[in-house]
Amino acid sequence: MNGDLRRVRIIADFQFGTGSGEALFPDSVEFTRTRSGRIAQIKDKGRRIATLRSYDGLLTLGIEGAERLRRFLAYPRMRVVMNDTVREFIIAGGTAFCKHVVEVDPGIRAYDEVIVVDEQDELLATGRAMLSPEEIKSFEHGVAVKVRYGAAATKI
Repeated sequence: MNGDLRRVRIIADFQFGTGSGEALFPDSVEFTRTRSGRIAQIKDKGRRIATLRSYDGLLTLGIEGAERLRRFLAYPRMRVVMNDTVREFIIAGGTAFCKHVVEVDPGIRAYDEVIVVDEQDELLATGRAMLSPEEIKSFEHGVAVKVRYGAAATKI
């Protein structure tokens, strides 16, 4: 295993839990780099799994990466569950508001990378939680998840 693959797997295990690195990044992944040579994106067969943020060294998930984690992690780990009435809005990349949240993983923290799913655990989007689980469940107004990519987004 090369050093880059080992590095991103370690980061994924830290950020998402033990075993996530191997679930996200098979041996066949390819890396795109910045002009300075740092890892920018991690892809598999042309589909973007994740991006390595330069300012904090953590991963942001693409739709492909979110789907891999959804299949790997037991429900409700890392998930924000939305009611079915806003399903199409979220898939198109719309913001996930607190009043539409049905359930949320109690282990997430504000600003964690999360997976947004519907009540049947189908992937809707990936993004960043803006509040703690307690706040998400108790607020009637406000943004629960700032959606980065809806599942309808082009998988780059």
